[in-house]
Amino acid sequence: LAVKDPTAVERANLLNMAKLSIKGLIESALSFGRTLDSDYPPLQQFFVVMEHCLKHGLKVRKSFLSYNKTIWGPLELVEKLYPEAEEIAASVRDLPGLKTPLGRARAWLRLALMQKKMADYLRCLIIQRDLLSEFYEYHALMMEEEGAVIVGLLVGLNVIDANLCVKGEDLDSQVGVIDFSVYLKSDDDIGGKERNVQIAAILDQKNYVEELNRQLNSTVSSLHARVDSLEKSNTKLIEELAIAKNNIIKLQEENHQLRSENTLILMKTQHHLEVSKVDVEAELQTYKHSRQGLDEMYSEARRQLREEAQLRQDMENELVVQVSMKHEIELAMKLLEKDIHEKQDTLIGLRQQLDEVKAINVEMYQKLQVSEDAMKEKNEIISRLEDKTNQINATMKQLEQRLQQAEKAQMEAEAEDEKLKQEYVNKSESLQNEFSQKEKQLLQLETDLKIEKEWRQTLEDDLQKEKENVSHLRTETQEIVTLKKEFLKLQEKNKQLKSTCEDQEAALQELASKLSE
Repeated sequence: LAVKDPTAVERANLLNMAKLSIKGLIESALSFGRTLDSDYPPLQQFFVVMEHCLKHGLKVRKSFLSYNKTIWGPLELVEKLYPEAEEIAASVRDLPGLKTPLGRARAWLRLALMQKKMADYLRCLIIQRDLLSEFYEYHALMMEEEGAVIVGLLVGLNVIDANLCVKGEDLDSQVGVIDFSVYLKSDDDIGGKERNVQIAAILDQKNYVEELNRQLNSTVSSLHARVDSLEKSNTKLIEELAIAKNNIIKLQEENHQLRSENTLILMKTQHHLEVSKVDVEAELQTYKHSRQGLDEMYSEARRQLREEAQLRQDMENELVVQVSMKHEIELAMKLLEKDIHEKQDTLIGLRQQLDEVKAINVEMYQKLQVSEDAMKEKNEIISRLEDKTNQINATMKQLEQRLQQAEKAQMEAEAEDEKLKQEYVNKSESLQNEFSQKEKQLLQLETDLKIEKEWRQTLEDDLQKEKENVSHLRTETQEIVTLKKEFLKLQEKNKQLKSTCEDQEAALQELASKLSE
């Protein structure tokens, strides 16, 4: 048997521990039903396992005082590859209580979990293998396929809400020891807890989707009602503004007509005054001849002058009234314009609310795409498992054929052994009867006997080897049977996950249809 690579064994062990810790954290968090804090034991175990995974195969970097081996170097590289990680790196550097790079790395992991972007950050990191080679050896977990598998498992942690206090916690002096007693459980407890957790998670998701749907429906209906009322009021204001503009135009035309009539009246009065002056001068010339006629004409001219002055005064009063009406109309126009601006501001606010609703729809669509990507990854894993089962079935068939061949060879060897025994007995009897006559052939018979003994010994050795092969094949068949059972369990889990995913997709489709309405 070939000796296994110790680094491969370490990677496999770390991968299995990561699977157990992530699975246990998700199950316990969903059964816990509240936001997790830093004192939650499964969460502490998860951070310890992640720290061991990131430390595997880490290169020793020389410094001025000593040799340095820390995971803060590759984690600090994430902010260059993923711009959104700059905020986390800056906040970790600004924390006052952290003095060591290991403490900063632990704080970074906690902040990434709270942001639900740990999988995205580490995926950007493992893609850049040339940059990781500066920090890790070629056989490290982050440089192999196990790192990609762990990053895929971290996507499931997005369903957990964590509220971790990083500022006052002593992260520099913590000792990372994995507690294996947490993961030693019976199959019945695990199956019952898994079923209870899945049912509780499905019910919580259903209630959350229904409540969110109700809130969105109420907000959409209220926004539609407000938009309709504002559109009606806007149309009314536009109609009133058009009517006011028409009235202003009519009043301006009437004012123009009155001004033209006023100018005509003034011209007529001036003309009358000039005529009256001419008449007065003529009458003055004839005053001497007839004073009585002059007094009468003077009184008549004076009366006409008073009438003209009265008419002029009336026209000026009418002009003052028209000017005051014009001022009032201008004030009404200003008030209408102010009201229109206020209504336009309210319309802008409503449009912003509609944009927020659209942003919520986009977020829901992105979550739907994330769930579809997760389903694709699960389908790929299932297809890989099916390929492995096919390979296992083929190897089982080959092993069964080899077992049948070995049994046939064993039967043939036993038959030959019996024949040889019978021949040996016959030869011994014949030798005893003819011992006196065949002394010369004794040496040849002894040599033949030695050859037969050696051949029998070789046959027994071959038979022992075949028995060992048969026992090995039986152990392999037992392992294959256990693998079949595990595969059936995985198929059942896959069916359950597919059913839950279909329910979630149906709920999301209903939510999307209602939101689109």
